[in-house]
Amino acid sequence: MKTTKTLVAAVALIIPMLASAQSSTPRIDAREARQEARIDRGVQSGTLTEREAAKLDRGQQHVQNLETRATADGKVTAREKARIEHAQDVQSQRIYREKHDRQHDFNHDGRQDRPRQARAGQPRGQNR
Repeated sequence: MKTTKTLVAAVALIIPMLASAQSSTPRIDAREARQEARIDRGVQSGTLTEREAAKLDRGQQHVQNLETRATADGKVTAREKARIEHAQDVQSQRIYREKHDRQHDFNHDGRQDRPRQARAGQPRGQNR
């Protein structure tokens, strides 16, 4: 009988803690994880330089700070959610732009790789 009461009391204490541990913004968290994965893949493939990745990571931290402030009181209002999602939209555009510019680090030496220049007298695309 005593162990049953102890077990019920323990469960009664644990359930509210688990409920509060869950994020109130799962959609925002999932998108944030996808964007961080895009940055990581860009670094691995060489389409992002270390400098670009660091700048994008700072942008991701800004979005995380917005989310932390919004969830501090336990409720994310529609206005806060819209502001976070707008910041994520901006960040997504930045990731795309940086990954598709002509700055690369394919050999991962920390320096920007430059595209090969066409030699004089040769048409573009035939530089060997």
